[in-house]
Amino acid sequence: MKTIIIDIVPHSESRENLDIRMVELASLVSTYGGVTIIKEVQKRDTPDYRTFIGSGKLDELIAEGELLGAELLIIGNIMKPSQIYQVNEILREKKSKMQAWDRVDLILKIFAQHANSPESKLQIELASIKHMGPRIYGMGMDLSRQGGGSKNAKGQGETNTEIMKRHLREQTEKIREKLLVYERTRSEHRKNRKRRGFTTIGIVGYTNAGKSTLFNLLTKKQVIAEDKLFATLGTHVGKLYLANDVVDEAVYEPGMQILLSDTIGFIRDLPPNLIAAFHSTLEDSIESDVLLHVIDASDPNMIEKIEIVEDTLRRIEATAPRIRVYNKVDLPGSQTILETDTPEILGNVSISAVTGEGIDDLKELIKQVLL
Repeated sequence: MKTIIIDIVPHSESRENLDIRMVELASLVSTYGGVTIIKEVQKRDTPDYRTFIGSGKLDELIAEGELLGAELLIIGNIMKPSQIYQVNEILREKKSKMQAWDRVDLILKIFAQHANSPESKLQIELASIKHMGPRIYGMGMDLSRQGGGSKNAKGQGETNTEIMKRHLREQTEKIREKLLVYERTRSEHRKNRKRRGFTTIGIVGYTNAGKSTLFNLLTKKQVIAEDKLFATLGTHVGKLYLANDVVDEAVYEPGMQILLSDTIGFIRDLPPNLIAAFHSTLEDSIESDVLLHVIDASDPNMIEKIEIVEDTLRRIEATAPRIRVYNKVDLPGSQTILETDTPEILGNVSISAVTGEGIDDLKELIKQVLL
């Protein structure tokens, strides 16, 4: 699918941050299955009230899109419902073949592609309603204004809006009730693990940092690990066995069994609605005894992504102590460990989840932390 991407940033935005944003936006398009044919940047401190990008820039993109056969226009920001609605109305009026999405629309489409479990599908449906709901209300209000002065037509438009609101409220409530069942089941599983004395470790990190590859290596499971953003949406749980050091061959000392959980990766500017929708999935990480924060050491934007993950952990109130796992050290350009004296960081280790380099060091660090 041929796609035009545009990012609107303030004039103070640095070239480095701008490049980071554009690369990630293009990666999201690629993950969805699209091909970016035009990259545009617009610097403005105040987005256009009606269309966010302004009518002049929109007309320019429509002309370019028609010339190159573009099907999607992705605006890499979080827009107001009325703004994205107006952009699509203008595209329709000008008979453009393009459809416009904002950043959240694109992420939700990717989520929908990768959702396999009933729970993750419900979570995506809930997030979509929260994001799309106000837009639908705006469409209803637009209908009410098209009554041509007729009181009956206006009244009917308002009634349609109320019907839509009520329908979405009822649908939201049904989804929440179903998710509550999964949440309770997950809670019972956690209680059962604690009763049985299991230590739990949650694997967190920026999307595509290699969390699922590490999970597979440590647990010998076969969770799908792709070089794509948001390849994992649900929670996967597996066992890690750590053998005890042999002190006396005459005395048998059982090893330690640890439960590992792998879940959705984080990303910059993740809206609260999306975090809220996946709250029950993230609870296994929130309730873990220790977190493994997997970091892509080959990423030139490593430091910023570490900060994004730390900020997201604060937002979901995940306060467990952490081990920072610098992954992909086998790749060119991998960076050195960032030393920190932050109390919640228990240690740092460099690994390659693909080659197995450093995995023994990671296991030894986990053992030291837990014993």
